[in-house]
Amino acid sequence: MTETAGPAGTIILAQAEHATPAETHAGTEAHGGGHGGGGAFPPFDSSTFAGQILWLAIFFGLLYLLMSKVAIPRVANIVEGRAERIAGDLAEARRLRAESKAAGEAYEKALADARSKAQAIASETRERVSKEADDNRKRTEAELNARLEAAEALIGATKAQALSNVRVIAVDAASAIVERLAGASAPAAEIERAVDASLAR
Repeated sequence: MTETAGPAGTIILAQAEHATPAETHAGTEAHGGGHGGGGAFPPFDSSTFAGQILWLAIFFGLLYLLMSKVAIPRVANIVEGRAERIAGDLAEARRLRAESKAAGEAYEKALADARSKAQAIASETRERVSKEADDNRKRTEAELNARLEAAEALIGATKAQALSNVRVIAVDAASAIVERLAGASAPAAEIERAVDASLAR
């Protein structure tokens, strides 16, 4: 061991340089023996429980503060936004359903009104056509009756005229026949009576 003048660190270094390996090994064992296999696992060391609990409380508080100030409000905002969106969608769906229902009812009402109007128009048209047909039938019947009466009158007049012509022709023919057969003319009154009796049969 060499002693040199200087600070204490220099003296210790010099002693360490001149120490034998056995001494160095023994010193290492002496220093490491306290931290070797004889010590407990630090989390289970009862002497460090107070510090562990303190740090646990600090980290738990920080975690709680972080969750309550950052994470939970964000999640709450997301949930609230989704709830508002869902509520808005439901309200819109209810509104559209109400509108579609109202539109369906209006369509049904318009269809019923159109059917009733169509039935009324058809009934009115049927009555009008029936009335016009009746009027045309009555007018046609009146015209036919008038024509028939005129035709009957014409036939009667023609028949009477024809009969009068036939009577005259028959009287003349009978007078000529009697004169031809008898050689003398018969009285006109008797011939006319005979012709009238023959025509009456």
